[in-house]
Amino acid sequence: MSTTHTEPSRSGFILLLAGLAMFGPFSIDTVFPMFPQMEQALGIGPVQMQQTISVYLFAYALMSLLHGPLSDALGRRVVIMAGVALFVVSSVGCALSTSLWQLLAFRALQGMSAGSGLIVGRAIIRDRFHGAEAQRVMSRITMVFGVAPAIAPIIGGMIGTRFGWAAIFWFLTLFGVLLLATCWRWLPETHPRSARLPLTPGPLFGRYLQMLANPRFVWLSLSGAFNFSTLFIYISSAPMFVLTHLKLGPTQFGYFFVPAIAGMMLGAYFSGRRAGRHTPASNVQLAYRVMLTAGLINVAYCLFAPSFVWPWAVIPVMVSGAGISLAFPTLTLLLLDLYPQERGTASSLQAFIQLMLSAVVAGLLSPWLAQQPVWLAAGAVGFSALGLLAWYLARRAGVSAQVAL
Repeated sequence: MSTTHTEPSRSGFILLLAGLAMFGPFSIDTVFPMFPQMEQALGIGPVQMQQTISVYLFAYALMSLLHGPLSDALGRRVVIMAGVALFVVSSVGCALSTSLWQLLAFRALQGMSAGSGLIVGRAIIRDRFHGAEAQRVMSRITMVFGVAPAIAPIIGGMIGTRFGWAAIFWFLTLFGVLLLATCWRWLPETHPRSARLPLTPGPLFGRYLQMLANPRFVWLSLSGAFNFSTLFIYISSAPMFVLTHLKLGPTQFGYFFVPAIAGMMLGAYFSGRRAGRHTPASNVQLAYRVMLTAGLINVAYCLFAPSFVWPWAVIPVMVSGAGISLAFPTLTLLLLDLYPQERGTASSLQAFIQLMLSAVVAGLLSPWLAQQPVWLAAGAVGFSALGLLAWYLARRAGVSAQVAL
């Protein structure tokens, strides 16, 4: 995997990193419209079907502890290439599955592979870019990356209703093959041999424990994780939210995802525009004000509106998404800058914390909260409030966020 390759242009490099971040969301969201069909085909119920998400996320979280350290020791390129190759193999396995247990096993393999692009990609950004430019690049990647959750269920609904649910995984296989070929041709190595660290399990996990003992790292990680969960509670509940509460069809998931992701892209755009002009603290505080305001309006709508209908049921989620992506690039960069020589390792541990929370949301909270729209809205507000609390605790622990990135 050390073959020569052509360096992409700056815009091409950003698009490539965004594409690497996309195959994780694609793995989750493309199958949502076909949940009822998959339940019938596999002879299972909605709660069992929901575990295909939580198993994926648990595997993603556990493997995320290794993606970053492997890239710190072996280089970024080889880890990403291996991850994409495993994603291709596991997608084929999902397409050929005939039982729940087979599907869960291959979904776990998908989860193990999917984090390589997102986690190692964050380290690549910090390898290549610095200061306000890093925030602008992170924001642009967030904007492109945000397209994936919006179009994935639309594509899944179109493919699944015509060719069956297995065809969705063949589509993911093709996507993975194209991404693998693109990485082989254009992905550069940004972590030189002279900067690489030894890969030894004892010191590695000891380093994780040291990071977890750092309250600045922990509170920044939790702020980002709670921040993302404000929207992920809706994403993981999308089958019931769209099909049951909004009373839309399997090809109409875009009525929820497009506005929600448009909000995220708008927030990412403003995050990039504010880079170098406003302090990180002002970005995060503005973001949480937006999220909490939108969340409280959402709860009020669910409680007092005469009917629960599109688009009014989705607009508060869209506004909240803008706040989420306004804060997330800043939180991530502040966290990575705590460990400038171990960005891959720090990115892995951050991803692990976020994904473990997401797995709990998908496997435990979503099946319960999704029963009523107001419960979902209250859960989202709760996550926003916890994220803001974690941010203030990070500041009290000594996070310096007054100087523009």
